[in-house]
Amino acid sequence: MNKTDLHKKLYSLQDLKYRDMQIKIIPNISPESIIGVRTPELRNMTKDILKAGDYKDFLGELPHKYFEENQLQAFIISGIKDLNECIEELRKFLPYVDNWATCDQISPKIFKKHKEELLTQIKDWIESDRTYTIRFGVGMLMEHFLDEDYDPKYPEMVAGIRSEEYYVNMMIAWYFATALAKQYESILPFIEEKRLDDWTHNKAIQKSVESRRITEEQKVYLKSLKVTR
Repeated sequence: MNKTDLHKKLYSLQDLKYRDMQIKIIPNISPESIIGVRTPELRNMTKDILKAGDYKDFLGELPHKYFEENQLQAFIISGIKDLNECIEELRKFLPYVDNWATCDQISPKIFKKHKEELLTQIKDWIESDRTYTIRFGVGMLMEHFLDEDYDPKYPEMVAGIRSEEYYVNMMIAWYFATALAKQYESILPFIEEKRLDDWTHNKAIQKSVESRRITEEQKVYLKSLKVTR
C-alpha cells in the first residue's frame, strides 16, 4: 500500500463539510491533519486492505500524517484475526493514538473469543500513563465485561483510576453509566459511596439519567446523589 497513492485516494473522498464538523468535535488535534473522509468510506477501504493483506508496512509507518490514516489503522487492527498479531499491533499503535475518535474506533473482533487474554491486557492498559491507552482499556472493559462475563472486581479497577485528563474521566463516567444500566444493583454502591472524583461522579449520573435503560424511579434517586458545591 503506497503512501502517495493512499493519500490521493483519501483526498478523492474528501467531504469538506464533514471535515469542518470533525475539526469542531476533535479539538485537540491539528485541523491540517484532518482530510474529511466519512467513516463508511474508510471502512470500505479497510475491507479492501484486509482482503489484499498488504497492510504490514502501513501499520509500521508511525506516526501517520493524517487523522484518517490513524482511523484506517484502528479499523485494520480491529479486523486482524490472529490474537498475538492484534495485540502486538496494538502495543505499537496505542502510544500514537492522540484523540478520542481514533481510540474509540479500535474494537478488535478477535477479543470476543479470548476474554482471559484480553483481561490481562486491560489491566496493563489502565495502569498506563498515556491518556488514550487508559481510555482504550476502560472501553474494552465496558464493551466485553458488563454482561455475562461481569465481575464486581472490574468496576473496582475502574474506580481506582485517578486522572486529570478529561478524556480519561469522561470514559470512566461512560463506563459507570453503562454499568448502571446493565448491573444496577452491583454498581449503585459506587455512586452512593461517592467512589469517583466529584466531576466524574456527576457526569456518570448525568449520562445515566439520559439513558432509556434506566427507570424513572432510578433516575430520580440517582439525581439525588449528585455532588453539589
